[in-house]
Amino acid sequence: MFNEIKTHEITVDIVILTIKDDALQALLVKRNNEPFKDKWAIPGGYVRMSENLDEAAMRVLKEKTNVDNIYLEQLYTFGDPLRHPVSRVITCAYFALIRAEDFDVVTTAELAWHKVSDLPPLAFDHKEIIQYSLKRTRERLEMCPVAYQLLNEKFTLTEMQKAYEMIMEKKLDKRNFRKKVITTDGLRELNEFSKSSSKRPARLYTFDNIKLNSKRAHFIKKETKC
Repeated sequence: MFNEIKTHEITVDIVILTIKDDALQALLVKRNNEPFKDKWAIPGGYVRMSENLDEAAMRVLKEKTNVDNIYLEQLYTFGDPLRHPVSRVITCAYFALIRAEDFDVVTTAELAWHKVSDLPPLAFDHKEIIQYSLKRTRERLEMCPVAYQLLNEKFTLTEMQKAYEMIMEKKLDKRNFRKKVITTDGLRELNEFSKSSSKRPARLYTFDNIKLNSKRAHFIKKETKC
C-alpha cells in the first residue's frame, strides 16, 4: 500500500476576451488576498472536492465576474512547481471569445477590461496564460473563423479584418484578406448596410452554421433556464 500524501492544489483560471473600443481586451479581477494582493489577475479559484473541472470553471466565472451562459474552451494545464510562490498549485485554464454586445459586464475598481496589448502587471503566470490563449486562437484561425465569436451578429468585412489583425497582432492586406474570407463556409452576405456617416455604407455579413467543437479541446455551456 502506498501512503497518499496531499502534495498540491487544483485551480481553474478563465481568460475572457472581447473587442471593446477598437481593441482586444481581457477581463481581469483585482486580488484582495495574498499572494499578489491588489494585483490584477484573470478570474480563478480552487476546485471543490464535489465538482469536476468544467463545473468549477463555470462556478468561478459566475462568482468572480457575474458572467455565465457562455462557451468555455479548455485551454491548457499549467503546472510549473514555482508558478505559485507559497503553494504547489496546478491550474487548468479555460478561455472564451465573447461579443461585447452579448454581455453587460458591470465594471468596478475590482473588475475591469484591459487591453491585451497593454496589460498591467499580473499575478502568478497569468500573462503567460493570456498569451497562450492568443496562440491557440491564432492556430484555430486556419481551421475555423473563430473571430466571428468576437464580432457583432452583423458585421462588415472591415470589422472582421480588424478582429483578425487584433488576434494576429499584425496588419493584413485588404485585397488578399477579402479574397480569402469571402469563400469562408458559413459566411453569408446580407442585403443590409452599416449605418455609418460614410457616403458609401459597407455591406453587412453574418455567420451561419459555425461549429465550435474542436478535436483538441471541448466547450462547456451552462444550460439556459426558460
